[in-house]
Amino acid sequence: MAVKVLIPTPLQKFTNNQAALNCEGGSIVELLDTLEQNCPGIKARLCDDQGELRRFVNFYVNSEDIRFLNGKDTPLQDGDEVSIVPAVAGG
Repeated sequence: MAVKVLIPTPLQKFTNNQAALNCEGGSIVELLDTLEQNCPGIKARLCDDQGELRRFVNFYVNSEDIRFLNGKDTPLQDGDEVSIVPAVAGG
């Protein structure tokens, strides 16, 4: 099942400067494993040592925040678009 993943600029060093990738995965967890296989080192930027998604990185499936879906267990379907968006802070 092909899923389009939009990669933010700070993480593109792991993707050979590609802003979008087509990956496989039936859930966010599976997608992260596929990303790590294809782009070694990227998962450590997205997940903590326990495998939980980092608080300052937001994931959207077809523009829906996964925090309001099933979190990292959110199912994915063929043709879905996953956006990885780092949180921005300032004052």
